[in-house]
Amino acid sequence: MEPTPGDRVLVAMSGGVDSSVAAAMLKEQGFDVVGCFMRLGSPGEEVAGTTLGHKGCCSINDAHDARRVADHLGIPFYSLNFSDAFDRIINYFESEYHAGRTPNPCVRCNDWLKFGRLHEYAEGIGAKWVASGHYAQIDRTSGQARLRRGVDMGKDQSYVLFGAAGIPGERPRRLDDMLLPVGSLTKAEVRERAKALGLGVHSKPDSQEICFVHDDDYAGLLRRRDEQQFDQGQMMDTSGRELGTHQGHQHFTIGQRRGLGVAVGIPLYVIDKNAHDNTVVVGDKSQLMAASCRANQVSWHVDASDAWISCHAQIRAHGDPMPARVRADGNLIEVEFTTPQEAAAPGQAVVCYDQNAVICGGWIDQVTRAT
Repeated sequence: MEPTPGDRVLVAMSGGVDSSVAAAMLKEQGFDVVGCFMRLGSPGEEVAGTTLGHKGCCSINDAHDARRVADHLGIPFYSLNFSDAFDRIINYFESEYHAGRTPNPCVRCNDWLKFGRLHEYAEGIGAKWVASGHYAQIDRTSGQARLRRGVDMGKDQSYVLFGAAGIPGERPRRLDDMLLPVGSLTKAEVRERAKALGLGVHSKPDSQEICFVHDDDYAGLLRRRDEQQFDQGQMMDTSGRELGTHQGHQHFTIGQRRGLGVAVGIPLYVIDKNAHDNTVVVGDKSQLMAASCRANQVSWHVDASDAWISCHAQIRAHGDPMPARVRADGNLIEVEFTTPQEAAAPGQAVVCYDQNAVICGGWIDQVTRAT
């Protein structure tokens, strides 16, 4: 299905410049645009036992900015209270950390809320399409929607959209009714358009913080929610030699170098964590490198193949795509890196690309180190 002027489009408006320009572009193109703000909670408000921070994308000031933009554009605007569903994101974040994995709540928020619950609301108001200000593109030239990188590689967000509310093991079906208007522009061009349109958000900074975490203090959040999950454990090297103690594996992430609390005369990095026995393993940088990984909850954007497919794999939202190969292994995918990669960790997403088009993605559950 191709988008046609006159179609109703629900635009997720965060109050930032990207989604504001997305709404403006769609209106200019003749679509029947309806703006909405997903209210997940306000700064200082407690949601699921957690006090929200101030630098995310869901503050009360953001809601006001989104409404002002909608008024300026002359489009209907609604604030949708999704705080009842947001506890799923926080609970996921908490359980992953306690299990020793590295969660990505922003990817899950896209999958479960922005392109999950929001699509359900769109259907209720007769909107054929859901749009956002993500820097990615939907290619429909082949007759099947395909997720591609945005033009601005420095801002590309295709990595965080790989799930797109699909059922693991099936093609992400939400791509079919998704619009990403700013994916064909650079960030500078988006800001220029916003300024030319007289949008007050044209110079608004991008959000930098997970909205429910203050000052990136993940462990502090987890401790406030359930201090009993924290206990003193051993810090050891890869040979099993004890180097010291720590106050809970939740204080550490794979690849972390600073704040380890031990010193042996060479730079040390967190190589592994074991939530079961509360140990943290450290070593030199060479021991951190990953030769391959396996991932579950897989979304294939092409037909799944158990033969190796050459690709570029990305293991962090702002990481560089690196040469690799990928294949299906039952309900999992196996990804082998051409050159060992630093700090791949269980809980992260790995997304594989054919040039700029997404092949597949999944959630890492096992890492094989290069040494």
